[in-house]
Amino acid sequence: MKTLFKNGFIVDGSGKPGFFGDLLVDDGKIVGISREISAEADRTVDCTGLVTAPGFIDAHSHNDFFYDYENAEKFYKPFLMQGITTQVTGNCGFSPFGIEADSPYKDKVGGGLFHAVNPGSFADFVKNSEGRLYLNIVPLIGHGTTRISVSGYSPQPLSEEGIARETALVDEAMQNGAFGGSFGFMYEPGIYAKRDELVAFAKRIAAYDGILTVHPRACSKVALGYPLISRPHIELALDEVVEIMLESGVRTEYSHLIFVGETSWKSLDPMLEKFHKLNERGHKIAYDNYSFLYGASVITVVLPPWYMALPEAERKKPFNMFKLKLMTNVTKKILGLDFADFTVAYISPEHKRYEGKTVSECAREEGLSDFDMYIRLVDLSKGQGRLYLGKYYNDEIVTRLMKDDLSVFMTDAWVEEAGTQNGAAYQGFPYFLQRAKDNSMPLEQIVHKMTGKTAERFGIPHRGILAEGNFADITVFDYDGLEVNPDVPDFTPKGIKYVMVGGTFVVDDGKFGSRKAGRVILKNGKC
Repeated sequence: MKTLFKNGFIVDGSGKPGFFGDLLVDDGKIVGISREISAEADRTVDCTGLVTAPGFIDAHSHNDFFYDYENAEKFYKPFLMQGITTQVTGNCGFSPFGIEADSPYKDKVGGGLFHAVNPGSFADFVKNSEGRLYLNIVPLIGHGTTRISVSGYSPQPLSEEGIARETALVDEAMQNGAFGGSFGFMYEPGIYAKRDELVAFAKRIAAYDGILTVHPRACSKVALGYPLISRPHIELALDEVVEIMLESGVRTEYSHLIFVGETSWKSLDPMLEKFHKLNERGHKIAYDNYSFLYGASVITVVLPPWYMALPEAERKKPFNMFKLKLMTNVTKKILGLDFADFTVAYISPEHKRYEGKTVSECAREEGLSDFDMYIRLVDLSKGQGRLYLGKYYNDEIVTRLMKDDLSVFMTDAWVEEAGTQNGAAYQGFPYFLQRAKDNSMPLEQIVHKMTGKTAERFGIPHRGILAEGNFADITVFDYDGLEVNPDVPDFTPKGIKYVMVGGTFVVDDGKFGSRKAGRVILKNGKC
């Protein structure tokens, strides 16, 4: 079927100045792009007053875990409605593949954050996902998954034989078309891996010219695992990432560069300086960032491990509660956070009234102190509740990162089954566009970071640029009529008019069409 996009302002994703023109699609690919195309077409879309751009590429996602859910559409629709056509998945050490067929630990894949219906090999994942994807996936193999395959959540160092089993799983994925791998240093079991294991994994990724994405060990001034009296832990965490990169020679993407809590914001300058100096020396390391000022977290985020390890009866003893309150207050002070920065996402089906409110707001309603309300929420959720943790950035930091040459954009969000949703899952990329408009940033520069630059960084073939011969992943939007609402997380942004995945309309004149037009993109170019 031939489709002609007529009279749009074409921003091709390369960063070059846009121009008014036409774009012709046939059989899933772009076959013409110029100032005027006079060709017969089965359908002509009038793009007057609209921007014709490549489909947006989300540089950090976890949507590879949902393709085989019975209600899979629910998890993909919001991303398509905001113009995203491709997502880089398998981040933070977790992928639904990379596990041996006879592993006894398959139920642990996902680290408690995600659930894989049918974990297995990479080849199995590609085969099983065929015809079931709503958007394109660029797969990475998670180190956490390969370690789960070998030893579950055991904190014990892997033997040479265990490391060899891990790297064999990497080989299987990379040889079959994975784009790279990922580390998750804050999560089980990645938190337990020793340097020899990490470097061996990174070297296998490098051997295939893959990219390694890394969730660092700290994203705040203070975190577990580092000496209390030292440089900011967020900077020490970057040092660890760089050391592994230098030892292994792997291309590296620092996942979700955030600065959690006001006290960590001072690390912005030294960290950006380090990123740029490394690139000047020829080392390929860069980062991705959010458009929102918050991110998802567990409700126990500021509780010390000793408290969570106590039996419930012991937790409520006066001395333990006094000690906990003192330590929690000190932790908040060091981080530059308060309970007013903790927004409740989910407690339980019986306690929906707390959702969307800060801990401080809940406390006022219940006539409790902020601390007592927080502990109550922990207890009501049995420690399984979810929060959105504020002060990842301020608006000035987001703008600065958006303008930096080394940044690309991402959501790191997924649709939850219940509770308050993460705004990035619904309007993360339109919010980038809105921020660009508010700060008079060139549209071509922002679209480049959302498309062509991300494709270049991850080595995604034939996507990210509007050019003849490339796949027809296209997003058409009304830049002047764009509307987001950050205060309403699940708000569907206005202004995203048409979204095409591989030549198929999945959003047509602002309306969602339930079409499974996506595919697993393979590094070897087979798909």
